[in-house]
Amino acid sequence: MGLPEERGRNSSGSGGREEAGAGGRTRSWSPPPEVSRSAHVPSLQRYRELHRRSVEEPREFWGEIAKEFYWKIPCSGPFLQYNFDVTKGKIFIEWMKGATTNICYNVLDRNVHEKKLGDKVAFYWEGNEPGETTQITYRELLVQVCQFSNVLRKQGIQKGDRVAIYMPMILELVVAMLACARLGALHSIVFAGFSAESLSERILDSNCSLLITTDAFYRGEKLVNLKELADESLEKCREKGFPVRCCIVVKHLGRAELGTGDSPSQSPPVKRPCPDVQDKLKKKFKCIQPQISWNQGVDLWWHELMQEAGDEFEPEWCDAEDPLFILYTSGSTGKPKGVVHTIGGYMLYVATTFKYVFDFHAEDVFWCTADIGWITGHSYVTYGPLANGATSVLFEGIPTYPDVSRLWSIVDKYKVTKFYTAPTAIRLLMKFGDEPVIKHSRASLQVLGTVGEPINPEAWLWYHRVVGARRCPIVDTFWQTETGGHMLTPLPGATPLKPGSASFPFFGVAPAILNESGEELEGEAEGYLVFKQPWPGIMRTVYGNHTRFETTYFKKFPGYYVTGDGCRRDQDGYYWITGRIDDMLNVSGHLLSTAEVESALVEHEAVAEAAVVGHPHPVKGECLYCFVTLCDGHSFSPTLTEELKKQIREKIGPIATPDYIQNAPGLPKTRSGKIMRRVLRKIAQNDHDMGDTSTVADPSVISHLFSHRCLTIQ
Repeated sequence: MGLPEERGRNSSGSGGREEAGAGGRTRSWSPPPEVSRSAHVPSLQRYRELHRRSVEEPREFWGEIAKEFYWKIPCSGPFLQYNFDVTKGKIFIEWMKGATTNICYNVLDRNVHEKKLGDKVAFYWEGNEPGETTQITYRELLVQVCQFSNVLRKQGIQKGDRVAIYMPMILELVVAMLACARLGALHSIVFAGFSAESLSERILDSNCSLLITTDAFYRGEKLVNLKELADESLEKCREKGFPVRCCIVVKHLGRAELGTGDSPSQSPPVKRPCPDVQDKLKKKFKCIQPQISWNQGVDLWWHELMQEAGDEFEPEWCDAEDPLFILYTSGSTGKPKGVVHTIGGYMLYVATTFKYVFDFHAEDVFWCTADIGWITGHSYVTYGPLANGATSVLFEGIPTYPDVSRLWSIVDKYKVTKFYTAPTAIRLLMKFGDEPVIKHSRASLQVLGTVGEPINPEAWLWYHRVVGARRCPIVDTFWQTETGGHMLTPLPGATPLKPGSASFPFFGVAPAILNESGEELEGEAEGYLVFKQPWPGIMRTVYGNHTRFETTYFKKFPGYYVTGDGCRRDQDGYYWITGRIDDMLNVSGHLLSTAEVESALVEHEAVAEAAVVGHPHPVKGECLYCFVTLCDGHSFSPTLTEELKKQIREKIGPIATPDYIQNAPGLPKTRSGKIMRRVLRKIAQNDHDMGDTSTVADPSVISHLFSHRCLTIQ
């Protein structure tokens, strides 16, 4: 797959200068050494020319790229039709409508049969424990996907059905999502760190008829009994009149009981540590395998179903605009939004962004540390790499277990060339100094990437200097669940680098910065980040609620897709994301709705009212600072604080656990009763520069909250 008019080029370039500080306003740093640029990456000047063409002639540009994929029926009608203006009618986006394809066929069958990559490793799987490993080739993956497609079909799953997946980072997760894609069903993957209530909410919203989960898994030293959470979730669904008819369970922690003689096409045996290591683990964790409850008539074992399944399955040929998956992201109303991505455009976009942003080559070993439960895992663990025939690392564990050098030992073990992680992980590992990193070679690394939130310049420079040994360009990528793939990013070796900047728009992306009145700002400017026209990977709707889709993303500024993020463009045309404008928080790179957390708090009998704001955190980037007003007869105490934290963990998940909860007998409100979160953010950060507070109904509330604020760390 090559860019139009760009196949076969070869040139070299410099990594450019580094400037630290928000918006690139502060001092300059020495430029990194020259970085080679491959045939995949155009020069900066050529890139600008191609980008202009991709925006002005999207049909021709993406039409050329579409020829690199298999279409059962090619596009014969309009290549692109859309409306971004709510004042002119319904919002819609259609790329290649009428063309038929199957994304699973494109990422597996073609790689095995046409590109002869059957024996190439698709994934190296690295378990939570060092020594727990396996791998799977493209041919083995295709066989397993066909088998599980037959399993799903036997369970009554058909094109258009929704299937919920609640699993840790194991190979069966990839198999399950690709099997859904093969038969035209929509997968709805729920992060295994979410609570039972979060899972049931998503199952109910999308009417999933089947759930796929796992017995249990370890995350570091913590045992997560996922089946127990799944059972609790399905019980909640039954209570609300929606019984899920089938739950397929992977025996993951109990995999050793299956024996090592199983065919890889049924369930890849994990290479376990030697017996003495297993004994140590049993003592450390008390028990390797928790007790698993079983619901007769609902629960089915994955390995038993696979043993009976055939290993061939004709793919379901789907329209390019048929939905591929639903992925829930937090909404400002508190109710998560089911973001819907469709097959054709999403396939084009993730394949293209993966290839050029990471400068992919056939010999690369790619590692994206994101969980598949998030959009990053969908796009850059599964679909993007597989569409390019890449070899990837799939990691079940965490960066600090069993020690803080785990990531770098894995990089050396698999000779990882392209590494993609979150600023949260980088800041976490920075705390332990350089030694855990530099004791490993890391000589294989060529490109580093960041995702999930803006990276602060200090973390960027440490990542470049220590992890990349000053020789690896860093691609700091801005995008969203809704965009499907990278929107603003450097290209390695082509774009001069500014630490903390998302740099320039990717092909087909037309950004603009608007002021509050909706006027486009030229040159150096700061305001709302919007996009003026569709790119292939854009979401098409909110599942079951198209009105919400239009209201959330298109109503504020008709004619534009509104990201909800603030942005600054500097004098060189670089884009700097300044954070969420709406009531959303970015905790460890994951969006959380303040309304959702507030709703969980007020469900406690002691809480009358709650308000949640963000607070800077040295590792997470942002954490939750909660203000709670208690009902009469209740008193604030450490016990209540723990109860509230527990309630949020159960309602939403551990990732939403607040760092700070402050007793607030009153909240700053306008005379109309609206809570002034701007003021609360100032209080949380102990910033007495309040600005205009003339609209506060009771100014004494502010003084009281300042004098009783939590002791925080920056």
